[in-house]
Amino acid sequence: MKTRSVLTALALVLGALFAPGFGVLAGTSQAQAATKITHATATSMFRQAGITWSSSGNCSDRSNPSCTSFEQLNLATAQGAQTLKAASGCALNITGGTETGHASGTYSHWNGYKLDYAKATCLTNYVKGTFSYIGLRGDGAPQWQSGSGNVYADEGNHWDVLYYNCGGC
Repeated sequence: MKTRSVLTALALVLGALFAPGFGVLAGTSQAQAATKITHATATSMFRQAGITWSSSGNCSDRSNPSCTSFEQLNLATAQGAQTLKAASGCALNITGGTETGHASGTYSHWNGYKLDYAKATCLTNYVKGTFSYIGLRGDGAPQWQSGSGNVYADEGNHWDVLYYNCGGC
């Protein structure tokens, strides 16, 4: 009976260590299943945190690149925006979400991992003064990385933020 208990415990430990998304095999090299939220849920979360959003088309249609949509946004991305707002104390205005028209890829706007923020002195000073400069992105945009691993790219007229997680929520 004692051997069986030891084997069961060993199986549980090995299962936890090697299960997808957990243990030693977890990391940001592979996308894990993310909890998706609706546009309404995201706007409620942002409104509650005092985060604003805008679009050049004054709309939220995900299939229109002139809109700012949060449909199919990752929950961790919305929480990351809330964390940024609380930690920085800066006014945040989101100008890009999950709408079409952004670059493609696994960790893309369309897949719910990115938000764009309007450029503001407070936000720029916070990012550059708090996070670590990690060099230029492939397109030449300078990047800073937070302690939680999220990446902030200065695209000139806005910040493009890649949220791998909620930033410590």
